Amino acid sequence: MKDALGNPQTALLLGGGSDIGLATMRAMVGRRLRQIVLAGRDTAALQPAAGELRTLGATDVEVTAFDALDTAGHDDLVAGVFERHGDIDLALVAFGVLGDQEEAEASAVEAARVVATNYVGAVTTCLALARHMRVQGHGTIVVLSSVAAERARRSNFVYGSSKAGLDAFAQGLADALRGSGVEIVIVRPGFVRSSMTEGLDPAPMATTPESVADAIVGAVGGGSRVIHVPGILRWVFTLLRHLPGPVFRRLPL
Repeated sequence: MKDALGNPQTALLLGGGSDIGLATMRAMVGRRLRQIVLAGRDTAALQPAAGELRTLGATDVEVTAFDALDTAGHDDLVAGVFERHGDIDLALVAFGVLGDQEEAEASAVEAARVVATNYVGAVTTCLALARHMRVQGHGTIVVLSSVAAERARRSNFVYGSSKAGLDAFAQGLADALRGSGVEIVIVRPGFVRSSMTEGLDPAPMATTPESVADAIVGAVGGGSRVIHVPGILRWVFTLLRHLPGPVFRRLPL
C-alpha cells in the first residue's frame, strides 16, 4: 500500500535494465519506496542495480527473469510477483527496443521483433497488471511511450508505429479502468541520452533518464495522465501532428 503521503512503497520495473526505469526507482527510493522487483532478460546483469537500490534504502529488491517476447508467460510472471509481494503500488513498463529502421525495412524478422517487443509484449503485460490491480483496488501503471508515437516519421516509422500502437492501447486501458482505483500514466519522452541511443546524434531538446524519472515521480504523485519530457514537446508535437502531409514530409525528421 502507499504510505500516508501517497508515495508508492512497492514497485515492479518491467525492463529492469532500463536507464529511465532505474532512474525512476532511485528517485522513488528517496520517497520511501521500499520493495522493488527488477524484471529483465539478464538477471545477472541486474544484480549491481539491485545492490545499488538496497544501498540507497530499499529493504527488499528482487531480481526475476522476464522476456518481453514470451507473451505466453506474462500472466504467470505478473501473478507470481503479486503472490510474493502482495499489493504492487506502481508498475513501470519500461522495456523496448529502438531497432534499426533500414534493417527493419529490409527484414521482416527485425520489423516483427521491434513491433512484438514494443507493442505486443507491452499489451500482454499491461493487461495482466490491470487485472491484478483491479482486484487490489489501487495501483498505477506507468507506460513508457514516446513522442515518436504522435506522428510516424520517415526516419523511424517502424519504431514510431509500435509506440503509436502502445500509446493508443494505454489510452484505451486508462478509460477501461476508470472507477477501479487503478491509474495509467503515459510518458512521451523525446530523445533521451541513454544506452538505447548511444552512438546517435542527439535530437533538439534531448533529455536525460533522470529528467524523465523526475517527471514520472511528479506525475504519479500529482495526477497527470499524459506527460511529455521535456514539457515543451507537447506543443511541438501538437503542431507537427497538424502539419499538412506535403509540408511534414519536407522536414528533416
